[in-house]
Amino acid sequence: MPPTDEDTNKLFRIRRTVLQMLKDRGYLVVDSEIDMKLHDFVAKFGGENVKRDNLIIFKAKRSNDTDKIYVFFPEEPKVGVKTMKTYASRMKEENVFRAIIVVQKSLTPFAKSCISEISSKYILEVFQDAELLVNIKEHDLVPEHQVLTSEEKKTLLDREEDELTQKSISCPGCKFQTQSLDIMASSVEKLLKSSDPARRPADMSPTA
Repeated sequence: MPPTDEDTNKLFRIRRTVLQMLKDRGYLVVDSEIDMKLHDFVAKFGGENVKRDNLIIFKAKRSNDTDKIYVFFPEEPKVGVKTMKTYASRMKEENVFRAIIVVQKSLTPFAKSCISEISSKYILEVFQDAELLVNIKEHDLVPEHQVLTSEEKKTLLDREEDELTQKSISCPGCKFQTQSLDIMASSVEKLLKSSDPARRPADMSPTA
């Protein structure tokens, strides 16, 4: 089925959110990429027939140009193991160890197994289109996440571990914001209320 104007607009918004997320992570993303207008997006990525495969993003960290990431946009609604192996092979050839897969719906069980099998060497994150239509960090009700230093974490856990709120990194806010800061599962975050002018701490949450 050929893409519609609505499909093109969705892909435009999704790609912009991904670029914002990459910039937050410290990858080299210039403002002109994020600020691209819809008509420029259409002209660059295929006219009236924008294909997902053309949207691939390849970026390096600002502080370390050997630390690179791919963002893939597979065409099939439910991504299979063949596509995952193609991506893994490309990453291996180019010595890239991290990627984001933006899927329309989901992965097949075999594709998920493929990710598990290579997880010791490659970090692959999976987002659905719907999760990236908007930048969740811009939502007023989503608090800012700040990672505690090792010393701050130790002091906090020694003092009030039983009182902490544990959050899963699979929840929408944590998934976008914690992964956008490259936070590991054992980290502790300070959540700041966006409604407070002083942005006082709202919560202390270990991610799991």
